Amino acid sequence: MMRFGVFDHMDAPATLAGFFADRLRLVEAYDRAGFYGYHVAEHHATPLGLSPSPSVWLAAAAQRTTRLRLGPLVYTLPLYHPMRLIEEICMLDQLSEGRLMLGVGRGISPIELGYWGLDPDAAPAMYREALEVVLAGLAGGPLTYHGEHYHFDDVPMELAPVQRPHPPLWYGIGATDGVPWAARHAVNIVSNLPPAPMRAIVERYRAEWAALEHAPETMPLIGLVRHMVVADTDAAARALAGPAYRRWRESFLKLWIKHGKMPSPHAIFPETFEQAEAAGRAVAGSPEHVAAAIRGWVGESGISYLLCRFAFGDLPLAASLRSVELFAREVMPAFA
Repeated sequence: MMRFGVFDHMDAPATLAGFFADRLRLVEAYDRAGFYGYHVAEHHATPLGLSPSPSVWLAAAAQRTTRLRLGPLVYTLPLYHPMRLIEEICMLDQLSEGRLMLGVGRGISPIELGYWGLDPDAAPAMYREALEVVLAGLAGGPLTYHGEHYHFDDVPMELAPVQRPHPPLWYGIGATDGVPWAARHAVNIVSNLPPAPMRAIVERYRAEWAALEHAPETMPLIGLVRHMVVADTDAAARALAGPAYRRWRESFLKLWIKHGKMPSPHAIFPETFEQAEAAGRAVAGSPEHVAAAIRGWVGESGISYLLCRFAFGDLPLAASLRSVELFAREVMPAFA
């Protein structure tokens, strides 16, 4: 079964006035439309992301929704004290009545980690230890852990998540080498890759899942993230998508350009929306055009989940709401 979700960078608009209120209106629309999940990015010191504290944002979103699953994609674990994060995760899962999705990662931007005084080279080890601590704490206490970076002795765990032993895990992936770990831990995975190289990740996950003797129908979700504008005509959608994508990409690259660096290869996006669409990484058009593009992506990659970016750059709220309306009414039913 194909599922649809939403990914939100919450990249900076021209002004912050009304920004969070508008985004909450969109979150309510995603909930009404029947999307599976809403995933929000975590970034710092950059216009790429105005949700530097995903827990704060998701707590608000939880109170404005009833069905929509909610989660960070991802919590940048090296930036958190694990004990604090355990408690926040428990609170969010309780506030949302068991709708939290637990996205975890070490952080895609070494520049952002450096602003926090962290050595980016230490981030992978910190991430691994922090994840071990968080999962152990969510499973119940008392918690004892001794590693290179974190030490805890007999710490009581007074809070617990609704979903036991922990909310479902999510992870961003760009190559097949991360698949065995994901399969062993039943982690849902998401990527920005074009459809063709994503096929290798999907096939590797299926093989690893089968080797673990799990039933195919129980396999976690494997998703692609795509910029998307849906309008009444192809021309109307493309007129909106081009400028908004350009602004989003400027925000995406701002820190990298400032520091004379470039993101990792799997995180580099085409220069224009037209190029992104030609590469199978975006779509703008009528519902019929969008549905056809999605059928192509699914057929080529084999994914089971599509995360739509309906709000990016300087897209007006009305345009994003219209995208959601048309997508839910005329695109999603074709994949039921």
